[in-house]
Amino acid sequence: MEELIRFYIKKKEFEKLQVILNDLQKHELKEIFKHLKQDEQLVLFEVLPEEKAVELFKILELHHQKNSVEVLQPPMVQTFLNHLSSDDRIRLFDRLPEKRVQNLLGLLTKDNKAITLQLQAYLPETAGRIMTTEFVTLTHDMSQEEALAKVREEAMRKENIYILFVIDEKRELTGFITLHRLLMMAPTAVINEHMSRQPISVKTSDDQEKVAQKVKELDVMALAVVDDANRLVGIVTFDDAMEILEEEATEDILNQAGLSDLKDTEEDRSKLLINGKLNKILAVRLPFLLATLLLSMLSGLVIENFEQTLESIAMVAIFIPLIMGMGGNIGTQSSTVFTRGLVLGHIEIENFLEYFFKELRVGLTIGALMGIMAGLMASLWLGFPMLGLAVGLALFATMTVASLLGFLVPFILIKLNIDQAAGSAPIITTIKDLVALLIYFTCISLFLGHLIL
Repeated sequence: MEELIRFYIKKKEFEKLQVILNDLQKHELKEIFKHLKQDEQLVLFEVLPEEKAVELFKILELHHQKNSVEVLQPPMVQTFLNHLSSDDRIRLFDRLPEKRVQNLLGLLTKDNKAITLQLQAYLPETAGRIMTTEFVTLTHDMSQEEALAKVREEAMRKENIYILFVIDEKRELTGFITLHRLLMMAPTAVINEHMSRQPISVKTSDDQEKVAQKVKELDVMALAVVDDANRLVGIVTFDDAMEILEEEATEDILNQAGLSDLKDTEEDRSKLLINGKLNKILAVRLPFLLATLLLSMLSGLVIENFEQTLESIAMVAIFIPLIMGMGGNIGTQSSTVFTRGLVLGHIEIENFLEYFFKELRVGLTIGALMGIMAGLMASLWLGFPMLGLAVGLALFATMTVASLLGFLVPFILIKLNIDQAAGSAPIITTIKDLVALLIYFTCISLFLGHLIL
């Protein structure tokens, strides 16, 4: 499906594209969206009906929302922002530059702007900052019939209707009633007779993690947020609480790993490499490339040193790309496994050696399997068993070393607080190439030295 969508976008067959998109649910669209290039994502938004585009934007990951807001046309951005719930809009704004936020505030309706400014007044990482103001309130003197009429009227515009909070004339929180209980009441029964008079609430200044933990422990769909005068000002929903706990858990993982600033640091580095001035970008990227240039020259010296080998046994050159390429593949795999495991908390930095030696076993096993296969194929292909043996052993050793480099290089760069995004790949690739050539030509010399003139 993803490839078909890409094809129609490339061919600009938007009518056919629209037919396909209209048959997809919003969560299916989300999965496809995140795998598209940015220009393809823009086309997707433009082709989708407005209502469906809005629903898609609302469920996108924050970083996708952020990227989209930066490149979409103002009218579409305006539509998306005004359809976001107040808490989701604040979470998005908190991840945008202040200057950009000021521009976006001008796209909001009068009411949405007022609510957004109100929430921005609360300190970051507090209940006031993460709460939503879109909820249904009831008064204690309402009948069941009146209360249900209000719920029906406001349900489509509110984020939660499963817990209904009861307030007095001063907006002070006096109780709550569940939708289920409300439905079980007689039409003429009064809310005051059936509501719970012990509402559980949090203050706007309470820490967001403690608030989210409270929602989880109580297993409630929403928790009331009150100000110092006990006036109801918002609610924290279960979904938002779970997102907060996930974010806090990730932050705790990074703290335990000694990488508490890694996320912010990597984000700053990413912004610099993408949006920074040319001299700043060069300052980050050139040192690694210069270092790899010097190492690459050493690779050239290795080849020059074995020039006689290449001249005597020309078929040796056939397998150089294989040895270097397979080493690069496993090195990239290993580096990805290490970095992802570290960020997700599956790898503890203080126990690095344990994971390093496990990766050694993995590298040895994969290297042995690939080496045997490559050696056999080389022997059968060229009818030269000794060359097959040299290729097999060289591939085995190269893949083992490359696998270890994939773990070791990112670890060292992180410990030295050096940008691994700009440094890992060039360093791993160049060292691996150098080692691969040395190993391969050494094996050739050992097994085929008698053929070298």
